[in-house]
Amino acid sequence: MYSLLFKSFFRTRIFLISLVLLITVGVISILIGKQYLVKQEKAILAAQEFQQKSIERNLDYHNDDLGLLLYYLRFTLIKQPSNIGAISIGQSDVNPLLQAVTIRGLEGQKYDTDFENPSLLMSGNLDLGFVIIYLFPLVLIAMTFNLYSEEKELGTWRILTAQTSGKAKFLLKKLGIRILFVFAILIFLLLLANGVLSIPMNENFWAIFLQSILYVFFWSSLCLFVVSFRKNSSFNALALISIWVVLTVLIPAMVNNYVLNTYQVPEALEAMVEQRDGYHEKWDMEKDATMTGFFEAYPQYKGYTVPEEEFSWIWYYGMQHMGDLAAEETSNEMMEKVMLRNTVSEKVALFIPTMHAQLSFNSVAGTDMIGHLEFLKGLKEFHEGLRVNFYPKVFDNNPADSVDWQNHAAKFYKPTSYVNWVYILMPTLFIVVIMGTLALLNLRKL
Repeated sequence: MYSLLFKSFFRTRIFLISLVLLITVGVISILIGKQYLVKQEKAILAAQEFQQKSIERNLDYHNDDLGLLLYYLRFTLIKQPSNIGAISIGQSDVNPLLQAVTIRGLEGQKYDTDFENPSLLMSGNLDLGFVIIYLFPLVLIAMTFNLYSEEKELGTWRILTAQTSGKAKFLLKKLGIRILFVFAILIFLLLLANGVLSIPMNENFWAIFLQSILYVFFWSSLCLFVVSFRKNSSFNALALISIWVVLTVLIPAMVNNYVLNTYQVPEALEAMVEQRDGYHEKWDMEKDATMTGFFEAYPQYKGYTVPEEEFSWIWYYGMQHMGDLAAEETSNEMMEKVMLRNTVSEKVALFIPTMHAQLSFNSVAGTDMIGHLEFLKGLKEFHEGLRVNFYPKVFDNNPADSVDWQNHAAKFYKPTSYVNWVYILMPTLFIVVIMGTLALLNLRKL
């Protein structure tokens, strides 16, 4: 029976179309991921080279004034790229891979990013995660919507059931062959991506691998559930496509609209304006008003004198720091609201496998918003380290030669990697079990 079902399936047009479509689009998505990694490598090399040349060039002009030199010099923090991010690019196409900052106010700098083509951002990236989440379900629907109705409509159902031990078992065998075919392509593409993108086979890769398997199982059980009602082909096709639209487009859009309106985030521009206002207003104030707040933040510098009638770098950088303090509340509020948005989305996604798969892919790949917020926290620590390191030298009027500039090459930030297996696998597995059980109960009526 299995050999006949295999031969029958392999001779259908849908088999050939699905094979060509999935392999072609899958390979293209992997190559797009490869281009994404190459772009990252080029950006990192360019940033490292620029920082070195920038230091050398500015040393020639401002060697005698370290405070002025540090006004211009930018120091780069690079988020350590992970090759697995090419599978699910997520939000990393809009969030910067690296940040170059001076020791001046941070809030006016940390939201700088590259210019991107808006039309490309609107359409998104055709990565492998996109292919798995959106295209694989459509192929499954195309191969299974007439699993039962085709035999019924062609008048071969009675003949087939007379030659088999059970009607439900026959349908399950037909479904099993189609699922095995989809799984074979899925595993092939994931292993191909592993080789082409040089992804290590660590827990992050296996998390995406198992989530992909469960996601295909979900759509397989859903297709079986709809087929188990034994409706005609038109009804099945319309029902499954409608469910696909609801799960992949409508619900995610509704959730996104809800969190955007419920947790309205103050714009990054607002924090930048507050930082600049907080800094610029200090020019018209008594110096004591600036230095009191600065010395509270850095009591180790209280021993330095601040000239009242002339410009001094300790006063200037004190003003820059006070500008950051003026924007601190808005900046923290923005971070908290973004975290709330993400938390709400994750809770809703526990019941929506399409959303859960997308968020899981991005989280494991380190291309989600949480990963970017962690990078911004690392940038703040990096910036603070620069300040603490350079302030004493600037305030002591040391020359630029007193700094070992070899130690100030571009630095790397290594994201923390942790896979929450229960969160990633259990929600989809739970829904698969429920959906599969209901489908089998319906098939028993045959």
